[in-house]
Amino acid sequence: MTELPHHRPHRIDVPALDRQIDCREDETLFAAARRAGLRIVGACGGRGHCGSCIVRVTEGRVHREGEGAHRKWLRACCIQPRSDLTLEVAPRSLAPIVRADVRTGGEAAPLPLDPSLTAVELTLPPATLQDLASDADRLRRVLAERAEPIEPAAIDWAASAALPGVLRQHGWQVQARLRQAQAGGPLTVASVARPGAPLLGLAVDLGTTNAAAFLVDLASGRRLASLGLENPQVAWGADLISRINHAIKEPDTAEALRRAAVGAIQSLAHDLTRAVGAAVTDIADAVVCGNTAMQHLLAGWPVAQLGRAPFVAAALEAVDVAADRLGLALGPGAALHLAPSIGGFVGGDHVTALLATEAIWQAPGVTLVMDIGTNTEISLVHDGRILSASCPSGPALEGGHIGSGMRAAEGAIERVEVVDDALRLQVIGGGVPVGLCGSGVLDALAAFVGAGWIDARGRIVAGRHPSIAEVDGVRAITLAEETEERHRLIPAVRFSQHDVRAVQLAKSAIRTGVKLLCAEAGLDESQIHRFVIAGAFGAYIRVESARAIGLLPPLPPAPDGTSRFQQVGNAAGLGVQQMLSSRERRARAAQIARQARYVELSTRSDFQKSFLQHIGFGS
Repeated sequence: MTELPHHRPHRIDVPALDRQIDCREDETLFAAARRAGLRIVGACGGRGHCGSCIVRVTEGRVHREGEGAHRKWLRACCIQPRSDLTLEVAPRSLAPIVRADVRTGGEAAPLPLDPSLTAVELTLPPATLQDLASDADRLRRVLAERAEPIEPAAIDWAASAALPGVLRQHGWQVQARLRQAQAGGPLTVASVARPGAPLLGLAVDLGTTNAAAFLVDLASGRRLASLGLENPQVAWGADLISRINHAIKEPDTAEALRRAAVGAIQSLAHDLTRAVGAAVTDIADAVVCGNTAMQHLLAGWPVAQLGRAPFVAAALEAVDVAADRLGLALGPGAALHLAPSIGGFVGGDHVTALLATEAIWQAPGVTLVMDIGTNTEISLVHDGRILSASCPSGPALEGGHIGSGMRAAEGAIERVEVVDDALRLQVIGGGVPVGLCGSGVLDALAAFVGAGWIDARGRIVAGRHPSIAEVDGVRAITLAEETEERHRLIPAVRFSQHDVRAVQLAKSAIRTGVKLLCAEAGLDESQIHRFVIAGAFGAYIRVESARAIGLLPPLPPAPDGTSRFQQVGNAAGLGVQQMLSSRERRARAAQIARQARYVELSTRSDFQKSFLQHIGFGS
């Protein structure tokens, strides 16, 4: 007789995190953890496809959906409680992140300084029975009486609301923050602050995997601090399509995704300002870039049209919105500028990457700019034209949708070599390996193909090496056996046949994108003079491994002997800082977005043929 689930919640104890959550019998442990904000990595968003959300039940009973009775580690998205439970979460979910996307490669270069927001310190005459002017009129009068008179077109609502309190708390002294979107354009008093308050700006690269933020002094253009964290939306899946599908199927999920993004930015703003002895309310301006879907979710725009052909955006141009309208608690009157996008899946983060690398691609010749991530964006620049396209590479190259995949955290295998038929591993932090991060995935595949453990079609070769065996009916290469460390069990790290296929699909999507974008411009890959690899992930990969598996084309060295490949770090992070500190760079970003032509590669007649050509190795 089938056991009917009760809706009574069970108590789930997770000692490693010092957390207890409730879970109903009709929901999975993964869903309950996501609802409670308990972090369990789930690259596929809880659909039972990847195996990254494994946990061990040390006490209690569960209903297993497709999880064999012999397994120690179970997918949290496939089990439901039948009693109170005690759980052990896999170390790869708990490991602290060590690479958080804040390296832009441009930290040493000064930012251009021409912000849309400036501050002036003022002393106003107190109100008296003989001078009954309103506080706002008093402010206008003092601005007009300056040596260089200022005549604002308006005083914003936020400034009028805060002005009486600030004046009377600080002896009629006040800092007026003036906004002018364009040089010579109308000027408004956007907000007021206490005298001498720092004028801070926040630049955010809202990535699918990570969010990186940069705090900038808008008075000097000096970078004050930077910080990155995991995008909490990963609880709904590591890739964009998973999140979009959740938002389409579950009406409340879109708002939950929006709140998650807002929460991440708010947390970054809090921690950054705290680090420099300032307050979140000192942030007067913010610029956010992200791929088109991330920006839609943050803005609260519908995403259904992004998830279905022909994949069109609600809007591509830059948008200015009051930060508090999105639920962000920054300074009074703070504005948020969303970067312009190019197409349905080529968003503001790629525009800012192009902005930051402009000095490179403006040089004569053919330049390809690529930002590798869960959605890889590429632009080909040639003869004044910018052709842009997206490649649905998925999260496999960042360790997502890989059975033992994990973020670049302590314990992640980041380098793999096969020397004399023996494995050599390099682990972040140097400890016991607990999983494979993205650079490790690429290295592992290149090493296994080079050693003949994986053949040209992508099949793991049975009997080729003792580390190759069938595990739960799937062939896999074991990089590290299950072990125990400090009374915690660490599951084995394996690279399975399913993982090989996931990386094959990703690398073929990217390589096909490069080839067909060149063809769209009437060029061949071999004519690329400069290949710019942007993005945090791109900064850590070994180019030779990416070339060995056919992800990157086999470009010969430049005539001067240097490599044509240039890894520039998080260029989007640098570009969004420039947009924050300079009106000219903000306008230039809009020009680049308009100049670029989005190319939908999947409609080309040769797309399928090219994709299949690059699915194997050696192509």
